[in-house]
Amino acid sequence: MNYEKLEVWRKSMGVALLIHTSFKYCKDYGFKDQITRSAVSIPSNIAEGEERETVKESVRFLYIAKGSTGELYTQILLAKEFGYLEEQQYKLLQQDILQVSRMLAGLIKSRVYSVK
Repeated sequence: MNYEKLEVWRKSMGVALLIHTSFKYCKDYGFKDQITRSAVSIPSNIAEGEERETVKESVRFLYIAKGSTGELYTQILLAKEFGYLEEQQYKLLQQDILQVSRMLAGLIKSRVYSVK
């Protein structure tokens, strides 16, 4: 499982764990389900793409993971506005999600240029 060696996969796993912990006791079950799913989607799609046979397939799943970072970022903004996240917790998640997004962009770019 080579994806386990990817820093972006490890970082996104940490984000998913932090989201799960942060919303463990949230009673807004629809929101909790949605934010947890988008957080879990990021490392899951990285892993799925890395298990594919071609660079093209890998990149496709990296783009899906990157899309999930946008979704998750929006959801933490909403969570802060809804009063589900404290400011400090929000800022930590915000930084981590933006870092994962940048890392995915870099990995996508390197993969796309490797096939040209």
